[in-house]
Amino acid sequence: MSAEPRHCRARIDGLRLHWVELGDGHGATPVVLLHGLYDSHQTWKRVDQALAQDRRVLMLDLPGHGLSDRPDASYALAWYARVIARWIVSLGLEQVDLVGHSFGGGVAQMLLLEIPERIRRLVLVASGGLGREIRPVLRLASVPRVVEAFGQPFMGIGTRLALRSENGFTKEDIDELATMNVERGSARAFARTVRDIIDWRGQRRSFVDRAHEVAQLPPIAVFWGDRDKNIPIAHGKAFAKSFDGVVFVPFEGCGHYLHRERPEAFAQALREFLDAPSLPAARLRATGTTEGAARGKDS
Repeated sequence: MSAEPRHCRARIDGLRLHWVELGDGHGATPVVLLHGLYDSHQTWKRVDQALAQDRRVLMLDLPGHGLSDRPDASYALAWYARVIARWIVSLGLEQVDLVGHSFGGGVAQMLLLEIPERIRRLVLVASGGLGREIRPVLRLASVPRVVEAFGQPFMGIGTRLALRSENGFTKEDIDELATMNVERGSARAFARTVRDIIDWRGQRRSFVDRAHEVAQLPPIAVFWGDRDKNIPIAHGKAFAKSFDGVVFVPFEGCGHYLHRERPEAFAQALREFLDAPSLPAARLRATGTTEGAARGKDS
């Protein structure tokens, strides 16, 4: 049975957020899907129907992205987490399953610090925040003020250049995303986001450094493509080794957008994790570290 998408909007602290919903839940825990940088809710369109068969699915456009507002804000990772936490609370979602791709995975990690009691299970998909390495062009984009001051006229072509070598995108997909990213304020949002999480050496933030602040972590799964050129799979492997109870699922032959490249396999793996009757909570090992990932050693 297919589900009809519903475009929804709400104001959170004066910021208008847009998201698309499918399904009605039938008692299953709702799933919130968070996309990555210069992306939108459309990234999930190949898996949303499979997920919405028996659960409510909410695909949010992060602030500064898609059809959500682009305010003059800090765009710090903690800011994103606060806004989205308030959005989840405002919808009366007492518990959610949280899925974050790339930068959205970094936001999802921060949400564990904001509303840990509301996150039943967490899935990190080729996630940021688990190691140092990052695509070189994003290091260049972290140079202070350059992209913010001069980048807006180039956001459309920049989107096309960034995605032209990625599998899983049609020309129509890229055109649609480029059209969203030419909206005024997109370069500011992109530049400030990148500057908060990346410097010339790579990613600046590691979830392992703050995992001890969460009294009890939820069950966590990590999905990653073994041909990811944006963030190496070594980060996911090292993260899984640093925690007890983390499920690690590699996707052979996939790059960064594995949910686009192998949507059926992705949806099946995600449903298996979310529907499992019982799973152990993740727990940071006493000697856990992501140093191996930070050095880019793939084992």
